[in-house]
Amino acid sequence: MSDSRTPAQIEADIVRRRDQLAETLDEIGVRVHPKTIVGDAKARVASRVDQTAGRAYVAVNRTLSGVRTQFVGADGGPRMERLVPVALVAIGLVGLMVVSTRRRRG
Repeated sequence: MSDSRTPAQIEADIVRRRDQLAETLDEIGVRVHPKTIVGDAKARVASRVDQTAGRAYVAVNRTLSGVRTQFVGADGGPRMERLVPVALVAIGLVGLMVVSTRRRRG
């Protein structure tokens, strides 16, 4: 194998490769530095929390929309045939709790 490069070209290649190697080693050093690892882990956790919060928001919003359709008609007015029974049950439960509390106390 014959190398037709001059000594100056060979030396320039060595310098260039040494610089590339130094740059690569610097990149590796940054990647494995504890602060970088911790920062990456924090970013992944924050991303997952954001995704989970987003999914929770969508689920709650979907549930509330479903409940709303049960008590609000297409015209935007209340559906009294659904609201009155729920209100009566709620009043009954509150009444039972009050009576129960009074019996325990006295």
